[in-house]
Amino acid sequence: MSTSEETKKEPIRRLPEEAYEVMDGDQYPPYVSSDKKIPELTFRAISLGFILSIVLGAANAYLGLKVGMTVSASIPAAVISMGIMRGILKKGTILENNIVQTIASSGESLAAGVIFTVPALYILARTNPQLVPPKLITVTLMSALGGLLGLLFMIPLRRFLIVKEHGNIPYPEGAACAEVLVAGEVGGAPAKTLFASLGLAGVYRFAQAGMKIFPEEIEWGIKGFTGAHIGADIFPSLMGVGFIVGRRIATIMLVGGVVAWLGVIPLIEFFGRHSTDAIFPAATAVSELGVWGIWNKYIRYVGAGAVAFGGLLSFVEALPTIISSFKAIMKRSKNDDGTPERRTQQDLPGKIVTWGSLLVAVSMLFVLPIDNTIARIVSAIAVVVFGFFFVTVSSRIVGLVGSSNNPVSGMTIATLLLTAILVKLGGISGIEGILASLTAGSVVCIALACAGDMSQDLKTGFLVGATPKYQQIGEMIGTVAAALVIGLVLIMLDSTYGFGSKELPAPQAGLMAMVVQGIFQGDLPWSLVWIGAALGLCARLVQIPVLPFGIGLYLPVHLSVPIFFGSLIREAVMKKFPKGHEKHKPALETGMLISSGFVAGDALVGLLAAFLAYVGVADKIAVGGPLSASGIGGLALFMVLALYMYRKCCAAEAD
Repeated sequence: MSTSEETKKEPIRRLPEEAYEVMDGDQYPPYVSSDKKIPELTFRAISLGFILSIVLGAANAYLGLKVGMTVSASIPAAVISMGIMRGILKKGTILENNIVQTIASSGESLAAGVIFTVPALYILARTNPQLVPPKLITVTLMSALGGLLGLLFMIPLRRFLIVKEHGNIPYPEGAACAEVLVAGEVGGAPAKTLFASLGLAGVYRFAQAGMKIFPEEIEWGIKGFTGAHIGADIFPSLMGVGFIVGRRIATIMLVGGVVAWLGVIPLIEFFGRHSTDAIFPAATAVSELGVWGIWNKYIRYVGAGAVAFGGLLSFVEALPTIISSFKAIMKRSKNDDGTPERRTQQDLPGKIVTWGSLLVAVSMLFVLPIDNTIARIVSAIAVVVFGFFFVTVSSRIVGLVGSSNNPVSGMTIATLLLTAILVKLGGISGIEGILASLTAGSVVCIALACAGDMSQDLKTGFLVGATPKYQQIGEMIGTVAAALVIGLVLIMLDSTYGFGSKELPAPQAGLMAMVVQGIFQGDLPWSLVWIGAALGLCARLVQIPVLPFGIGLYLPVHLSVPIFFGSLIREAVMKKFPKGHEKHKPALETGMLISSGFVAGDALVGLLAAFLAYVGVADKIAVGGPLSASGIGGLALFMVLALYMYRKCCAAEAD
């Protein structure tokens, strides 16, 4: 680059130093000052955010059902927005880009809340003829009302959590997204990286899942080790997830998978292979099940026990924070001194929040798919009471430990248990009790997931100088947008693959189904569940985080292997550019963008493949080929993707 070109290149912009200092938030100087008005909640921002909310919400629903975790959509949405507005439209302000990521990320959070719980209703309907899977309109309304309730409950908490606690509560994802928005003011290179990786992953997955040119899964039995199998689902999204979560979490997930597939499954196979009698809960002898049958009939219960133990443990460990947070919020200062509010402190009017919350709460009475009037009333009350409490908790916890560590499963299980107690006290049992508890838990889970995301988004807005009320409107738009399609996605995926299958394990939803069924019907194989809890306790005693270990135990090891491989790519990049190296940060950021593109491209084409199978045309485009049954060929192509990611990270330019 010539000297003249270097002088023209603008420096990478950053947030002010006060963004990370402990100070009175009212004195914080945002990137866009409060007395400056620039385009924000515009038609183009709403339109782009609306589309991205649907796309990223659907993609994350697929990913979450596959691997039991979702990927934050805020930064990818911000990068896509900047790429389109600045790169294509040659227009757009930082506040418009913030509105786009706000709307888009609300779709991802709604999807997370929905897929963790609602599929449990479909899982239970397959084994309970009296239980009918929820209709499309029911899923849509439950999703929308749960999301809106979480948002409305969070709005009054903004001033205390985001402003008054500035510096004390960091909101890591919110701050990171603000940095991306500010840095993106000078160029669109990150968007090109993301779009290129999205396109590459999309082409790879269409050739794999659509045209069937090479396999989706490779698997080998281990000679001389009866019942032991190892394999990998060679998906770009799993490689991307591994890079994002890092080596520690990926390794712990792999450890859980190894315990199940190289330990427990061979053990069951060894002791059961000569028996002709079925062992509960299977209706077929172990000798006839095979490794996948053993996983389906036994290992999922063991994994569910570990996940339940991990979720409840996270909740118990967070109790001091929960109690102190709730007390602090209840004592917050209102600061009603009569002075006009600055643009950057304007929330939606209190009347809208109050009446909106009441309207949503009353609507629950008519939306929840429960015939028993008492059960419906109890569920609606449980949603409002537990929803408000856990929204308060979630909004603060994500600020302290990040959205990825929010104990959503634990809080949802607590809601299920508490609602079940209320329902039983009302004399309701059986299918009606299951339905009442599970629907209440579903709505609360959606509410707290959306509230946690909104907290991060409002922190982003606070740092860059957004208008809170416009962000709050944007969150509602994104929630409704995602709710309009999430039901279609669930119905299509369940019809094509079936929730709880090896194609879509849906670990959290499977756990919720097991918990509520065990409470009301008492027919769970509790010994297997307790074995899983004991394994979780062992993990905790040696300082291993229980939730990722439990998820690894529950999921097929075929998912943990490529996630671990993706984490090794990150490790290799970080070893080449350690902390302090000028290319450490750009290499890591490039890897994160490529990973996000891999996740989005893979998930979107995965949904397309499911749709083609759903409408019965998948076989017409499945051309096959010499690599269609070749595990080595599929693995070689997967390695090409890995090489692409590594080389792009190493080629990233320093600031």
